[in-house]
Amino acid sequence: ADLERKTPYNTYVIFGLPPGPICNPGRAALEAVLKPADSPDLYFVSRNDGTHYFSTTLKEHNRAVFKYQKQDRPGGAPDNGFR
Repeated sequence: ADLERKTPYNTYVIFGLPPGPICNPGRAALEAVLKPADSPDLYFVSRNDGTHYFSTTLKEHNRAVFKYQKQDRPGGAPDNGFR
């Protein structure tokens, strides 16, 4: 129904980005940008259980991506939501 309707905001049926914002950040997200946590971590990946794994190096991050995103997917591809 709505997923098949051709509107400028339905990225399932149009190519590219919609003409305006899809959503807005909440207050907590804006405050986190202004006062970030003191951490050496530069990367994160979803563990697909509602938690995240944080890494300080790209090498460590790539291992985590393989562990949490690629190993259980057909062809080793991460499920990024795109079909």
